[in-house]
Amino acid sequence: MTVSATAQVHQYYSLNTGDTRLRADVRVLGALLGDTIRQQQGADLYDLVEKVRLLARDARHGDTASGEALVALLSAQTSDRLVLLARAFAQFLNLANIAEQHHQIRRRRQIAAAAFDEQEGEDGARSFLEAEFHKLLDDGVSPAELHQRALGLNIELVLTAHPTEIVRRSLSSKFLRIQHLLAENDRPDLSRLERQEIRDALHRAVAEVWETDEIRRIRLTPVDEAHNGLLTVEQTLWDAVPDLYRRLDHALENCTGQGLPLGPAPIRFGSWMGGDRDGNPNATPQVTREVCLMSRIRAAELYFDEIGELYQDLSMQHASTELLREVGLDEGEPYRALLKTVLGRLRKTIRHLQRTLQAVKSGELSRVPPIRGELYLKADALRAPLMLCYRSLVGSGNGMIAGGRLTDILRRVDSFGLELLKLDIRQEADRHGAVIDAITRYLGMGNYLEWNEEEKQAFLVRELENRRPLIMSTFPGPGEVDDEVREVLDTFRMLAVQNPESLGTYVISMASEPSDVLEVALLLKECRVRQPMPIAPLFERLDDLDHAADCIDRLFVIPWYRAHINDRQEVMIGYSDSAKDAGKLAAAWGLYRAQERLVEVCQRHGVKLTLFHGRGGTVARGGGPAHEAILSQPPGSVDGAMRVTEQGEVIQSKFGLPGMAMETLEIYIGAVLEATLRPPPAPRDRWRDQVDALSRDSLEEFHRVVRHHPDFVDYFRSATPEQELGNLKIGSRPARRRPGGGIETLRAIPWIFAWTQTRLMLPAWLGVGAALEAAFDRGDKPVLDEMQKDWPFFRATMDSIEMVFSKADSNVAAMYDQRLVPPALQSLGEELRGLFRQTMDLTLAVTGHKMPLETQPVVLRSVEVRNTYVDPLNVLQVELLARVRDGREDDAALDALLVAINGIAAGMRNTG
Repeated sequence: MTVSATAQVHQYYSLNTGDTRLRADVRVLGALLGDTIRQQQGADLYDLVEKVRLLARDARHGDTASGEALVALLSAQTSDRLVLLARAFAQFLNLANIAEQHHQIRRRRQIAAAAFDEQEGEDGARSFLEAEFHKLLDDGVSPAELHQRALGLNIELVLTAHPTEIVRRSLSSKFLRIQHLLAENDRPDLSRLERQEIRDALHRAVAEVWETDEIRRIRLTPVDEAHNGLLTVEQTLWDAVPDLYRRLDHALENCTGQGLPLGPAPIRFGSWMGGDRDGNPNATPQVTREVCLMSRIRAAELYFDEIGELYQDLSMQHASTELLREVGLDEGEPYRALLKTVLGRLRKTIRHLQRTLQAVKSGELSRVPPIRGELYLKADALRAPLMLCYRSLVGSGNGMIAGGRLTDILRRVDSFGLELLKLDIRQEADRHGAVIDAITRYLGMGNYLEWNEEEKQAFLVRELENRRPLIMSTFPGPGEVDDEVREVLDTFRMLAVQNPESLGTYVISMASEPSDVLEVALLLKECRVRQPMPIAPLFERLDDLDHAADCIDRLFVIPWYRAHINDRQEVMIGYSDSAKDAGKLAAAWGLYRAQERLVEVCQRHGVKLTLFHGRGGTVARGGGPAHEAILSQPPGSVDGAMRVTEQGEVIQSKFGLPGMAMETLEIYIGAVLEATLRPPPAPRDRWRDQVDALSRDSLEEFHRVVRHHPDFVDYFRSATPEQELGNLKIGSRPARRRPGGGIETLRAIPWIFAWTQTRLMLPAWLGVGAALEAAFDRGDKPVLDEMQKDWPFFRATMDSIEMVFSKADSNVAAMYDQRLVPPALQSLGEELRGLFRQTMDLTLAVTGHKMPLETQPVVLRSVEVRNTYVDPLNVLQVELLARVRDGREDDAALDALLVAINGIAAGMRNTG
């Protein structure tokens, strides 16, 4: 954050990577932040920041006296001063993240440019996709099969709100501007004056970051979160998708002799923002309706702008007879004549949607304007005139023109439709059962919730097959049901009046039985939803995962259901809650087995299965490199189709910058194709036996600590900032599914966030050490070595656990205990830190490394450099937590605490 502070970073990168460009970016941003601090806050703060940094650096290198001096120095500061210190270190880490992300994009371009191919490509360089395709061809895949499978890909990335998403949109837009300026500064042809202008612009942007409050003063609403999701589409994905398809077209043409035709859309996008009502009372029917309208309005506006540009492009006179018949044989500019009509319909569509949104917001639904025929309600209606232009241009010998902006717009229509993001609806299974129970009791049919599963299924199927309605539209009347039942019914009735193209899948969280799915099907029928939504049960607890295939199998033998699904079934599997329920290792194996069994059941019944992976950002929630994760799935589980969640902070890191968005999309296409055409081998029996034992031992240890240790809950709340996280206004969803309770009611994300702050990272490794120790005691090390070498699933699991240890630090966690944990509970902390060290040693013994991330030196060095800036934030956070819990807090202390939480999250590159 100062010139001298960043000098150490640059020296480290210079000595270890030889890459001067990243060092230069960090040096520039650090110097500009230092200048800003000195200009805005004075030399005293600048000098204090530097003193804190140097003490933290020396303490990190083992100087105990420096560590003690750092604690004493921070303890002596006023709350106002601590706010500024926290902001300085936090913003340096944010700027370092921007520089590293930009450098990642830059290095990827350099690698692609260096990958010279003597036989393929005009420019001699292979793209990432070309390299992936050549690998598959070299492995025996035929060009025809590769082309066919590429055209049939069905990958859907579902953007979800993150209850611990840290960065405010006001800051993220400034971070994006800084990245663009760094990219501009990479141009080799810049004059000295131009470089100075870029540096001045960077200085202004950094100063704006410093002067912007990083704390959210008002909690986000689901509508705010939906706005953020649409912003991601507008800023990066809108342009990245047609660029991606150009690369895919080029790669397919070079590798198979056939390009990517119009129509297929390997990548599509969905959202949960505004539709996820699982434990979120703020996601009301009105909110969902608003979000659907917002999405359609923004889509129409984006198409209006693009087609307006196309109108300017297509000034030519020669056109096909088909097009001339549409606009008039004497029309001098036929393309413009047709597009003028399209623009007029889009303008009317935007106006109608805006008026509808105003009526919904005001609660005056009677003022919703009627739908008229000239509006664009379906994507095919917009696609038709654009395809007419395309066919005419190609037929007139203007294929090159057709392949420009017009093709890009058509590709967008294929991927984004007229809604940009299809909105999933998610609700907890128990809520649907409560509605059916209210109906049966109201009609005198009995207490549904008291029936056994067979009785429930018989009733639900009978009503699904019955053509007469079970309930009237006037049900429920005043006082006939409680508010929760009424809200669920209102949601289904709201869905009935939505444009079907706006809606994605109905996800049932905490599903366990066939009746959970049939209940939703019945409510969709009774509430007159015109085009029934796909229904995906979400299996997320370990026991539910173990019985997921049996549940689906029992559904498939019901004739009504089998006919209803049209040979397609979507099933969601939850990584977050399964890991919170069972620990990382047992959950990973439970998820793997569940997928295997679901594949077998669907193949036996002739049903096409799409697995929906509810992965989070952290290792403990299923996060990690997407490429490795996809290639480690069970054989047959991908099969050209995949849905996966991309959450909050992960959205920003993967899609916040254009280059990162392109890289992410290419990785998904390449990995899904490879997993489809060359799936990993099925695990050997001895591997299964070994992981069964590892999972069993890991689960037993995880439950011993988390569920059965009498002091664990009290220790967790003392040793981490879990209680204070509620003050962060960082999401619309409460941190707990239900008020009160212990760990079981806490959502998986804040559970992991709290441990990440203290650097113990407990959810990602607890139980693993006990399992590995037992395996070593059995003499099974050779089998573990074989699995690490030859089984992608096991290798990816162990590598991700090893990565956690590179970020974790038990000494930092001990500092929290010494200051915040009552003496009677500190022995548990000592035990956990002992388990941490044991687990790290055993994990390294399996991966064959001497230290975490040994094979990824650039990442390791990045982590090590960051420690100098994260450590002071941890010390500062402990001081502030002590003040707050001692009743010595003031507004400034709370602000400093929240800034420290933000900064640690930035330094760790994840929250929950």
